[in-house]
Amino acid sequence: MFKVFVADKLSEEGIAALKQYPELDIDFAAGLSVADAIPHAAEADAIIVRSATKIKGELLAAAKKVKVVGRAGIGVDNVDLEACTERGIVVLNTPDANATTTAELAIAHLFSLARGLPAADVSVRAGKWERNSMVGTEVSGKTVGIIGFGTIGRLFAERARGLKMRVIGFDPFVTEATFTEYGVEKVDLDQLVAEADFISLHCPVTNGTRGILSRERLAAMKKGARLINCARGGLVDEAALIELVTSGHLAGAALDVFDEEPPAKDSPLFGVPNIQFTPHLGASTHEAQTAVGIEIAHQIAAFLIRGEVVNSVNVPSMAPEMAAKLSPYMDLARKLGRLVCRMSEAPLTAVEIGVFGQAATLNTHPIASAAMVGMLCEHHAVPVNQINAIQLAKRQGIQVTETSSSDSRDYVSMVRIVARNGQQTLSIEGTLFDERHPRLVRVNDYEVETALEGHLLFTRHADQPGVVGALGDVLGREGINISRMQVGVAKGSDRAIAVLGVSRALEQKTLDALAAIAAIDKVMQVGF
Repeated sequence: MFKVFVADKLSEEGIAALKQYPELDIDFAAGLSVADAIPHAAEADAIIVRSATKIKGELLAAAKKVKVVGRAGIGVDNVDLEACTERGIVVLNTPDANATTTAELAIAHLFSLARGLPAADVSVRAGKWERNSMVGTEVSGKTVGIIGFGTIGRLFAERARGLKMRVIGFDPFVTEATFTEYGVEKVDLDQLVAEADFISLHCPVTNGTRGILSRERLAAMKKGARLINCARGGLVDEAALIELVTSGHLAGAALDVFDEEPPAKDSPLFGVPNIQFTPHLGASTHEAQTAVGIEIAHQIAAFLIRGEVVNSVNVPSMAPEMAAKLSPYMDLARKLGRLVCRMSEAPLTAVEIGVFGQAATLNTHPIASAAMVGMLCEHHAVPVNQINAIQLAKRQGIQVTETSSSDSRDYVSMVRIVARNGQQTLSIEGTLFDERHPRLVRVNDYEVETALEGHLLFTRHADQPGVVGALGDVLGREGINISRMQVGVAKGSDRAIAVLGVSRALEQKTLDALAAIAAIDKVMQVGF
């Protein structure tokens, strides 16, 4: 028997789903303090939580027998992922169970903004009948721009198209074919901002998306446009939004999420009549609560009874002897994947990960998964890891192929990634020196050997004298040291590439100065 501690309120259907399994002993004790929950956690093989209970600190330390934590929902902020991973505890979530509910809330806000429903409600309750001053707008025929085209964004798009709206979308990590499949026109962010009558956000908060609707982008929206955010706080410059709605440049906004949750009672947002609010209700329907409960119940049972892992958000435990052999190759593959992500000029459509030589005698799937982690890790709200990386890639329309062979050209072992994006084919190869130090050895047709560590600067340039000196001049003026440099040439090509190890990350102005050198075609930096 496996004991499952249900620490937060779960739907009746979720509890019933757990009780279907005779192998499970259900300990339902929701709403306990940390002190009262500790004895339950100490005896459990699995813990199921929503968002109230925090699997951290004393409670996690007491959970000596726990093998798996299930989060009934998508966010795992209340779970110490690093500590769970270190202890070999698998953490599961239910990323798609509340997708429909969230998409429908965004549609509800779209209608409410278009017709000014909150103000109309207040007016009627006050005994007024202000029909002439409450003229709204139809959504049919209008353009709605979707930022972020994951599961929720796609569901929103289907509903918007059903309303006879023109739907445009921006997501640099989703292929054009996927947009076309949903009848959505793929555009760049500037075009979306300029053309949309409504903008709906459906992307996670990452380093690349935080503040994606900055003051400048909000100001670039059409006069009279409206904004909907049912995704995450941090995507929108709230201060700028207040100014632009107050000035009348934007007709209104709907916020289900905030920079700070809950927002302060005296938040200046509340002083703007044309901004409407809901208290993070994206997943708050009976159907969604039921769905996440049932889904997490079956996932927990599958893991405990059959060892199956569904929707893991961390790296599962691995036998120590296998981890010792695979870890250096996984590190190499992850770094090569990160490099491919930076090199690609368009969303990837196909990726082939090959493992050659002695490394091919190992289980190569974790190596391939590590490569996909490197490619995708900066672009998702949930952690991308060994378990979910390839699944997430396929969801984005990327075809993933794994190959291996005991034959290896020039090196005892080698990892190769070939990536295609509809515009270019990228091929990079790497190996291990002394079986533990990752090295880049080839980029497309260029042989170039460099350690994959620290801050690296890549250039593609004319194969002519003076280029290296010009690079050094720019970096020297900025006080940036060059620790190592490799130049690669390709047979029959008049272009060369250079890889420089530099002392720190370059600011954009320095990158621009390097790109302005006449002989240089492209400049890129990546950090490891």
